[in-house]
Amino acid sequence: MKGKNTDNGSGFSRRNFIKGGAAAAAGFMIVPRHVLGRGFTAPSDKLVVAGIGAGGKGESDINNFYKSGNAEIAFLCDVDDRQAAASRKRFPKAEYIHDWRELLDKHAKKFDAVSVSTPDHNHAIIALAAMQLGKHVYVQKPLTHDIYEARILTEAAKKYKVVTQMGDQGASNDGVRELKEWFEAGIIGDVHTVHCWTDRPVWPQGIPWPSQKAEVPKELNWDLWLGTAPYKDYIENLVPFNWRGWWDYGTGALGDMGCHIIGPVFKVLELGYPTEVNCSVSTIYEGIFKRANYPDSGPVSSSVHFKYKGKDGKDIELNWMDGGIQPERPEELGPNEIMGDGGNGAIFVGTKGKMMCDTYGRNARLLPTSRTEQVKVAEKYKRVEGGSEGHYAQWVNACIAGHGNMEVSSPFEGYAGPLTECILMGNLAIRSFDHPVPNKDGDGHSFPGRGITLQWDGPNMKVTNFDAANQFVKREYREGWSLAKV
Repeated sequence: MKGKNTDNGSGFSRRNFIKGGAAAAAGFMIVPRHVLGRGFTAPSDKLVVAGIGAGGKGESDINNFYKSGNAEIAFLCDVDDRQAAASRKRFPKAEYIHDWRELLDKHAKKFDAVSVSTPDHNHAIIALAAMQLGKHVYVQKPLTHDIYEARILTEAAKKYKVVTQMGDQGASNDGVRELKEWFEAGIIGDVHTVHCWTDRPVWPQGIPWPSQKAEVPKELNWDLWLGTAPYKDYIENLVPFNWRGWWDYGTGALGDMGCHIIGPVFKVLELGYPTEVNCSVSTIYEGIFKRANYPDSGPVSSSVHFKYKGKDGKDIELNWMDGGIQPERPEELGPNEIMGDGGNGAIFVGTKGKMMCDTYGRNARLLPTSRTEQVKVAEKYKRVEGGSEGHYAQWVNACIAGHGNMEVSSPFEGYAGPLTECILMGNLAIRSFDHPVPNKDGDGHSFPGRGITLQWDGPNMKVTNFDAANQFVKREYREGWSLAKV
């Protein structure tokens, strides 16, 4: 099926989306076995899942849905036969399809929910199309590639009333709930500063797009893999992992790890949109004193500084560091104690003390760490059975229960969507900082975004003091692809 532009923007007919819209408006529907056909179990018994992106993290997600005991894997969809091989072997009865548009257009009556684990640039268009057909969706982090897309999926979750979950499994960890209980009990006082850091990227960044194209592997449908992204010739080692460092497809270190590290902070402090953000990035040189700028790729390292309004109206500063940069070590931490998990973590600084956690909000502790066992606070928030591993079963069971009948840890509306917007606002600052503009006399480039603290109007998704930055709020899709209206 060719990806030509249509009313819905993803290759479907208007007829199919009208039919799907009726199902979406009704929320979750119990479909009898005779409608599903032989080999499919009614969703009143088990959730019938279609996995779009069957390799890598997608394979892990699909396996975890199945391990819940309440899901059947009915369809596998991938553009790369090599990546899908393991899932196809494990689920031989699942029908295998290359094009997600064909899956949704021709087989939507045969499944209840969709798992989306593609590269970031295709998350939104797939998830929205599934939601408009009344399908529950589980989408890997970051929820979307662009701020605009995150807002659209948040609005779609509200309108279509399907169960949504982002794949940031740490949102289901006990540690996040412990941190929130300590904070709300006033143990560390009012939080005014937070430090978050990661040792990512562990893929190439800060490099130019290779000049040598490569032969497309016979198992890979390159045009479908590109999807919404601009057409470029295939290059070596881009798939299955190194796409993360290229802005056309990925969201860099902040996009990859921000949901796992900033996410617990967002949940504990109940943050909204940032009010401002500024950053600095690593500098690369070619030769002596000659800066090489590579706008196609994320930086080797960056430091991003957000400002929020807390619930009490006071400012909260959130500092992000990646590429191995770390904040100053807290004086309360012993000389042989690990800060965060070593490469990643978050530290909350309050008026009465500090608390810290690892990636995914794991291993929550007060500082000094001896306080962790000394301070006793009543359990206020129900734990997710299985913690981070239970994140998958939680979504499966919530889908079976129906929209609004069971809580999930990372719903698009109220959490995953706004969190993703925050994280991508950091990337907007990075790209604005490192975006070259030709000088008028043509003898070089300038970087007008440097040294500017961007003022952010969250409700309207707009930088108010540097208009050039707004080009990164919403990207242009490749011809033949567009995001449907909600």
